[in-house]
Amino acid sequence: MPIIINLDVVMAKRKISSGELAEKIGISQANLSILKTGKAKAVRFSTLEAICRELDCQPGDILEYSSDQ
Repeated sequence: MPIIINLDVVMAKRKISSGELAEKIGISQANLSILKTGKAKAVRFSTLEAICRELDCQPGDILEYSSDQ
């Protein structure tokens, strides 16, 4: 898939665990894991907004497009 998910990198920089972020944004740890590993087929804008709010980042910090893949 040409969309690369850098959520784990941003989380590491902010020193926040998956459990803590999942709780703050209101999704399960399992769903957050699916998103982090790039297995998600879609992401709701409300979820993306909550992630960006909690991590103090922009969507482009989390999602990256690569035509090489």
